[in-house]
Order: sequence, then structure tokens, then C-alpha cells
Amino acid sequence: MKRITIEERPWWQEQARDLGFRFHTIDGEKYWDESAYYQFSLKQVENDIEDVTQELHELAMALVDEVVASEQKLEQLCIPERHWDLVATSWRQRQPHLYGRMDFSYDGAAPAKLLELNYDTPTSLYESGFFQWLWLEDAIKHDMVPKGSDQFNSLQEQLQSRFGELGVERLHFASVQNSDEDLGTVRYLQDIASQASLATRYVPMEQIGFGDGHFWDREDQAIDAIFKLYPWEFMLAEEFGDLIADSQTLWLEPPWKIILANKGILPLLWQAHKGHPNLLEAHFDDGSALGRGWVKKPIFSREGANVELYLPDGQRLAEPGPYDDGRFIRQALAPLPAFAGNHTLVGSWVVGDVACGMGIREDSSLITKDSARFVPHIISE
Repeated sequence: MKRITIEERPWWQEQARDLGFRFHTIDGEKYWDESAYYQFSLKQVENDIEDVTQELHELAMALVDEVVASEQKLEQLCIPERHWDLVATSWRQRQPHLYGRMDFSYDGAAPAKLLELNYDTPTSLYESGFFQWLWLEDAIKHDMVPKGSDQFNSLQEQLQSRFGELGVERLHFASVQNSDEDLGTVRYLQDIASQASLATRYVPMEQIGFGDGHFWDREDQAIDAIFKLYPWEFMLAEEFGDLIADSQTLWLEPPWKIILANKGILPLLWQAHKGHPNLLEAHFDDGSALGRGWVKKPIFSREGANVELYLPDGQRLAEPGPYDDGRFIRQALAPLPAFAGNHTLVGSWVVGDVACGMGIREDSSLITKDSARFVPHIISE
């Protein structure tokens, strides 16, 4: 695993603009960064990322049965009691799921360590599945990377296949208004679903209505199935959530995904598989320390918000945020490796139940925040 600096393509911003990649720069700061790329060997990708992702996904899925059958575990995961039946029913009916992302600390040598699962509303999908592949094609064409370079990236193919397996003919897509990144992710998925021959429609989350036992879009069309880029913990805390059990709408992601989309799954995985080489010791927070270095995370949080790191030398790093009013976990510290002063996070994608892609993000801090940069990767020996 190497970080290699490279010249940017002079035309990349024009290409991004033409393709609707509007969030390549956020608040004046670069988000897409092709001034460098990460090079992995095939063995590193296949053995240390792909196989590990596949195994951990299967272990996590196996836990869902235990959680829905346990009031204690549902409570530990901060799932509202009035929605326990909704979550359990969605799992027992095996309502289909679409995709997720695991985040790893990995330096190319030691075993990858799972930091968290993003299994409800993961972003960085467009740049992982599409834009970095365009970069690779250009980089090969213009001799910017070694000949024969490849990429761990079958995201689009797997997503198109997965959409075709859902058993629906029409699918709505929804995101909150005023978020270019969320809209870009949803439009990307909508385009792939269209390629899978599904009829698709977009509706802002704020404009979904309910009446006569159905959810409706802003043009009064019934919503039979919908992909929503909106967290389940938000939905279930709102009046909106109380209507879901009485509707026939199929949700992607389904309600049971809330089990795998919060940090509480990490202590449960550790309890079930103590000593696993790719898991970090983790516990529900009781105020005690955890070795010489550890991380405190809210059960529900995103983009590093309200995460606290306690380093072996006694240093403390913390990010502010809105997730400081609930339960926390503590996890053993696996510091992100530093490459040229950048702390590198490996995101590994699962579509359906198949590990199929990777995206790299960099931050100047050990806590990966929403300002982290996305950097492309290649596979080359």
C-alpha cells in the first residue's frame, strides 16, 4: 500500500461539472483529490480487504436474528420500544437490503481493523463507483499509472444486478433538500435503477405525504417502494415513523438495517467473536477506560461528530456535534495510518451480500470528518 503523488488531469473539473458531480468541492475546500492515488497489490485487496469485508458482513448479518429476539439488545441499541415489532417484522420477512460500507484502519501490512459499519445511509458511493473509475480509465490512457492497473470496483454492476433482484417494477428515490452530496448519491442510484429497467421517480423527503394507508409523492402517486437516504433513527423518532407499520411501502434500506447502522453492533460483534483479528475490543460505555488508547463513539453519529480519541500518551482529541445526548460505546484504538501527513481511511463496499468495491478518504486529523478528501486507488504489483 503506497500513496503516490501525481499530476491532476487538467480537464477533471470540467468533466465533473458536465457529469453533475457538484460536490467535488465543498465550502471552497477540495473534496475530490486526484493529486495522489493509493496503490495496492492484488493480494492486499483480495485477502486483506475483500475477504475480510465478506466475512465480517456475514458475521454481522448473523447477529440480526439475535438482536430482534432480545429486548435487552434492542434497548442497548437505542431502538425505540414502540418500533421493536416494525424492526423485527422487517427482518423476519427478509425485506431486501441494498448496500453498505465498512470503514477500516489499514496500513497494507497489519490486519485491517473494523472501525464501524455504515449500513443505512452511506455516501461517497458516486465517487467510489463511478468517478474514480473514470479517473482510472483516463490515467491508464495517458500513462499516468502503471500499465495493466486495475481497481477494486464492481459497484455499478453489482448495484444494477441488485436492483433487478428486488422484485419491484417502480421505485421512488428520496433525500433531504439542500444537500448536494445526498442528492448526488440518490440520483446516481436512480440512474442505475433505470438501467435495471425500473421505473423511477424522485421526491424530497420533506414532500412525502401519507393518507388512506399509503405514502404519496408530491404528484399524488402512491409510493409502493422507495429508497431513502435518510437515517432510520431520525425517521423512527418522528411522527412520520409511527405511520410506517400501517403502510405497505417497501423501504430501502429496510427497518432492520437500523440494527447494523449504529455503533452498538460493534460491542455485540466483539462479544460474539472475541479475539477476531479484524475486530477491535468494544463495550457499551460504562465510564471506564479501555487499555492505553481508546475511542468513545455515540451509538448514532456521522462524519466523526462527537467522537473522542484517547491516545496512549494521554492526548485527547474530540470533535463537536449534535449526538451528545444518548448512549456511547468505547472501542480499542486502532489509529489511522499516516501517509505524507494524511490519515487514511479505507471504505469497503457491500452490495446485497457481496463485497465489491473500495473508496479511500484522507483527513489531516485522526478523526475522519465530513471535510475529509476522497482519493482514488489502483491495484498494481
